[in-house]
Amino acid sequence: MTYRGGCHCGRIVFEAQGTLDAVTQCNCSICAKKAYLHWIIPRETFRLLTPSEHLATYSFNTGVAKHHFCPVCGVAPFYIPRSDPDKIDVNARCIDGVDLSKVKIVYFDGRNWEAAMAAERGENR
Repeated sequence: MTYRGGCHCGRIVFEAQGTLDAVTQCNCSICAKKAYLHWIIPRETFRLLTPSEHLATYSFNTGVAKHHFCPVCGVAPFYIPRSDPDKIDVNARCIDGVDLSKVKIVYFDGRNWEAAMAAERGENR
């Protein structure tokens, strides 16, 4: 299915293709404060419909994640995730017409990112 979404003011608009049956909720400081619901998809299934110059970007810590947001309304509709820098992480809250009560939420312990990622990869078992 193809979804359309974007920021609050409409300056950033995108299309994303895939099956939106589950999202991840992370408890790290930035994701919790943004109330982000992560839907990570391949880059080839994401299309930015507005000029990339409309984006502002914030990066911290390792610098791998590129947190894109609208400099006008402040909404963060997607970003490049540290966990999968070759993919796009769409904020499911920014997808138009989706009933999030029908989507499974998987919890991720981002406050302990390194240990949580190791556990997902099956390390330290």
